[in-house]
Amino acid sequence: MRKDFIFTSESVLEGHPDKLCDQISDAIVDHVLKQDPFSRIIAECAVSTAIVFIAARFASQAKVDFSYIARQTIQQIGYDQNAFNAQTCSIISSLREMPAKEYMSRDERKLSDEEIDSIPTNNQATLFGFACNQTADLMPLPIFLAHKLSRELAAVRKKVQLPYLATDGKTQVAVEYRDRRPARIHSLTVIASQGKPASQGGPDLARLYDDIRQTVIGPAFQGEEIRPDGKTKIFINPEGPFIAGGPAVHSGLTGRKGGVDTYGEYSRQSGAALSGKGPTRIDRIGAYAARYAAKNVVAAGLAEECEVQLSYSIGLPKPVSILVETFNTGKIPDEKIALLLERHFDFRIGGIIRQFNLRFLPSLNQGDFYRRLSVYGHVGRKDMDLPWEHTDRANLLKDER
Repeated sequence: MRKDFIFTSESVLEGHPDKLCDQISDAIVDHVLKQDPFSRIIAECAVSTAIVFIAARFASQAKVDFSYIARQTIQQIGYDQNAFNAQTCSIISSLREMPAKEYMSRDERKLSDEEIDSIPTNNQATLFGFACNQTADLMPLPIFLAHKLSRELAAVRKKVQLPYLATDGKTQVAVEYRDRRPARIHSLTVIASQGKPASQGGPDLARLYDDIRQTVIGPAFQGEEIRPDGKTKIFINPEGPFIAGGPAVHSGLTGRKGGVDTYGEYSRQSGAALSGKGPTRIDRIGAYAARYAAKNVVAAGLAEECEVQLSYSIGLPKPVSILVETFNTGKIPDEKIALLLERHFDFRIGGIIRQFNLRFLPSLNQGDFYRRLSVYGHVGRKDMDLPWEHTDRANLLKDER
């Protein structure tokens, strides 16, 4: 196992076209589940210049205006340029109603263990969850810092500290590891979109560089143990001005930022999109269950790094296999950890829905839960009380070492 290396992760702002699609898709999920928690819903989105395309399949009693939800989301994100805005973009939808399934309309909170065991998964998927002790939230440091930079860049725009900033943007952080521990910041990149070029009143690159360093990079690393040093390479719009950005510049698609949504590709991730799917889709909620398991393993001190793989087959209620990899950091054999997870965690689809209360989270959060997840990561969040981020099983695992 390599011990000295440089690892890079990226994050993107809510105005990035892929994230715009994720937010529209998850806003639809929120809207449907808030009205009818027993809905089945899959919503995918694609955007390009002045066009939004929504494809949705659902079985629900909810009343949904897909175009209204999309326009509302676009407006909330802040798109008001002539090339793309909530009022003038064209919205095309392809909608199909799915047949209702009796077992999908039952409240898992009221079911017996035998009834939970009778609920099958309706698709096949292999999911990964990961945790490590590089940060307090047990996330890899590169993606943790990249998200901090992105959040700071977005906050600066929303507070109008730099009035020329537009909604699109991305960040990238490269961390140098020594003996598999973060040692220093090797380099970082900030791509900030601006509303106007310098010839029309926008900033030149020198001003942009100074502004971003002072208002974004400095505050983002304040309080961090590992910060940029004198040898850290800092790149800000290295290709030159990035005017406006968004769908007018490049297209977007739901589910295309899997690394941003999870572990910055420091760990493996499933190939399926997380956003746009209701809680009856194992290819979304299984990823949350795998993160929950991995985080509790690390919190229990059983390993410094842990990756949990769950594999599901159509028609079966629980995984056909559970695999644990601790990258030679485990205090006990990986096989024993896998047995502990199988004994103490409920990986059945009905059990996951029940434990995390996934049907009712939109109602409990004013209809805005899954959409918030769709930017800055589905895991490792400090700003949301996510049930799969709890470490309430750590002591149980520790007692069985």
